Amino acid sequence: MIFITAKFKVKPEDADNWPQISGEFTKACREEPGCLWFDWSRSVDDPEEYVLVEAFRDGAAGGAHVQSDHFKKAQKDLPPHLAATPRIVNFEVPQDDWSELGEMAVPGDT
Repeated sequence: MIFITAKFKVKPEDADNWPQISGEFTKACREEPGCLWFDWSRSVDDPEEYVLVEAFRDGAAGGAHVQSDHFKKAQKDLPPHLAATPRIVNFEVPQDDWSELGEMAVPGDT
């Protein structure tokens, strides 16, 4: 799968509304056939920073994502709400879902 983590520094006046601002894009991405997950989290250290964790089935699905109409629309609609260009880590991993963090296994959890 293609695994992507991106950090979005949102303008202070838009930070509380970022889930709504990015909502249409988020919904459309989650509906892509090759999208495994597309999840936002807000930083506990910086209320103006959101972290996006997303994964796509393979390179073809990732390519379809960046060529989609909703991605192109987001390229126009989202940057006016950002304080800086998002930072990204993008890599391919040989799995198709989350693995368990065995070092913190919960007894009885299977």
